[in-house]
Amino acid sequence: MHEKTLSRKTVYEGLILNVDVLDVELENGKRSKREIVQHGVAVALIPQLPDGRFVFIRQFRKPMERICFEVVAGNCDPGETEDISAARELEEETGYRVQSLELLGPIFPSVGYCTERIDIFYAKVEPEPGDVSFDDDERIETVILTEEEMDAKIRANEIADAKTLAAWMLFKAKKV
Repeated sequence: MHEKTLSRKTVYEGLILNVDVLDVELENGKRSKREIVQHGVAVALIPQLPDGRFVFIRQFRKPMERICFEVVAGNCDPGETEDISAARELEEETGYRVQSLELLGPIFPSVGYCTERIDIFYAKVEPEPGDVSFDDDERIETVILTEEEMDAKIRANEIADAKTLAAWMLFKAKKV
């Protein structure tokens, strides 16, 4: 299966994403349109404290109009490797510093219309947080949970964020 791109037009250029409209030709010769959100690489972490508990965050998400429970995550800055981005995001959002990082794998949150790839990491972190350095428009609360508490939140449908659910599944499947 393959689609040949006949033309591409960028219809929106934003701070963290662009939107392209493509004219494509299908294998059977028919033509169609594809709307694609162009987004760079991002990272997400499952950070674990020395006592075995895990570090998560809560923040208000305007698209959902609600506070969301999530893994620590963020976009890679230009020229930054994924592991450096992961360590930076963790420290910025929670104050915790990475002792070691292990890549669990990539996820593609919405393959039907978005190019975003999120590399999921497991991190062993220092026991005490330092200072946070949120972006000016961020309000983030750190949440510390045991594995059992996280599993209970998932069973109770208290977590709806796809990257968080995928990251936790990768962690559980690989149990580093």
